[in-house]
Amino acid sequence: MDGVINIFKNTGMTSFDVVRKIKKVAGTGKVGHTGTLDPEACGVLPVCIGKGTKIIDYIMNSDKIYEVEFKLGIKTTTYDLEGDVIQEKDSSNIENEEILKSIYSFEREYSQIPPMYSAIKQNGVRLYELARKGIEVERKGRLVSIHKIEDVRINNPYISMKVICSKGTYIRSLCYDIGEDLQVGATMTKLKRSKTSKFTEEKSINIEDINSENIKDYIISIEDALDSYQKLVISNKFSKLLINGVKVFDKRLTKEKAEIGKLYRVYDENNNFIGLGKSDHQGFKIEKLLIN
Repeated sequence: MDGVINIFKNTGMTSFDVVRKIKKVAGTGKVGHTGTLDPEACGVLPVCIGKGTKIIDYIMNSDKIYEVEFKLGIKTTTYDLEGDVIQEKDSSNIENEEILKSIYSFEREYSQIPPMYSAIKQNGVRLYELARKGIEVERKGRLVSIHKIEDVRINNPYISMKVICSKGTYIRSLCYDIGEDLQVGATMTKLKRSKTSKFTEEKSINIEDINSENIKDYIISIEDALDSYQKLVISNKFSKLLINGVKVFDKRLTKEKAEIGKLYRVYDENNNFIGLGKSDHQGFKIEKLLIN
């Protein structure tokens, strides 16, 4: 049982609750999820099983799509409704045009400061562990990219929108930052992740519907889970070298030109899947060996 299951996580459960159930149903301890969803958030949470755990990072590193609702005029300790309210302001005097201008101003790459209530580690300690003790520390901004914001609906003080963004983006922080820009504060009220990498809500299976009888029906192979990466066929003459970890610098390696720094799904001429690899100015190398 090796591969990925496209799970839909419900609100009211942690991402580790999902992993715990899959471990029990699959009868294996080798299970991992591909990016934490907060307990009060729902949505797509691909879960890797067996050898599939080798590609967790490659799924996590992909772009995400979220559907979010937030409320203007309120700030909490957690940036969502789980925390304590620390500020309330009236937002009724803000025009919709001003709200839209603020929202769309975040369609860019920017340095986002993560919330204290987050799983990020600082000096080996998770931030939420410090926050629960009442300790707030200075956090470094992390470069994230908000590729696109669409389907914005304003019913002041409530706003909903769809966000297409890079890995590492905290949607809670985005809502908070919009509130700060409008000088009234904001708190996230609802969140759903509708896509991560190739995994969509439409093709997901609800965690409540998975059992020991049907789990095998929903396992996506490692190869198929990575099909968002372009395929590259390499000459059989060099396949053993690549499998053994050698970096190959030879024009005969492939008939196609491999772009420098781009990650590829690598196959030999017999269509055997080898793994993920990329080239630099010194040659081509397998970054993650996935051959059976």
